[in-house]
Amino acid sequence: MGDSHTWTAAPTAAEHARSVTAAAWSCAVTSEGGKEEFLGAHRVEADGGILLTVPEDSGLRTAALCAPRGEPAAVLEFADVAPVPVRARIRARLWLAGWFTAREEHLLFRPTRMVLRRASGAVLVDLDEYAAAAPDPLAEAEARLLTHLADCHPDAVERLSRLMEHGHLRGAVRVRPLAVDRHGLTLRVERTRGHGDVRLTFHRPADDVAQLTERIHVLLTQAARACGARALPHVKGNGG
Repeated sequence: MGDSHTWTAAPTAAEHARSVTAAAWSCAVTSEGGKEEFLGAHRVEADGGILLTVPEDSGLRTAALCAPRGEPAAVLEFADVAPVPVRARIRARLWLAGWFTAREEHLLFRPTRMVLRRASGAVLVDLDEYAAAAPDPLAEAEARLLTHLADCHPDAVERLSRLMEHGHLRGAVRVRPLAVDRHGLTLRVERTRGHGDVRLTFHRPADDVAQLTERIHVLLTQAARACGARALPHVKGNGG
């Protein structure tokens, strides 16, 4: 991809949902066979369908054999978990209701309803938009990128916090990187009581790690200018 994509402040709900399914390691499935947790067992098809590898002794496989037409109804749940240790690490949850059909040794799930719950509330994801959306190009690298930023560059996190409005840092005891996508970086501000999130939007979307590095450098340059304009309380970028 290039830099020609339309600039937006954040991913759409459909894009976020595709990113969650693409990057998640675990998937919880509830069907007539009960609730089961599958680890590293799913992959996402180009149209957004979920292909699941199911053990022979799985209750879900039994339900597929016993269901009318071999298409058991089920609900899939994915959790979007922050890779960096922070308070309230689950950033979002995605629920997909639909049907499984057999495909060779796998089960293919087709959603009929999808709900994404984020800190801002729950939203019903349009299925056509979900099928047409692509996961964020940084989604599968996000965990590595954020842990590297938190563990190896806490000074950069502290400098980036200077881009926040002064009120966001009032009472802050620690600032940690919470999320990153092609449109921006989100920082978690932890206070003695409670926490809040602040999003720093890139001047242009980043389609790969090299572009992301450049976008972060631009933010750091802006932060250096902000530092000269006002003094800020000291907050920790890493550790406790």
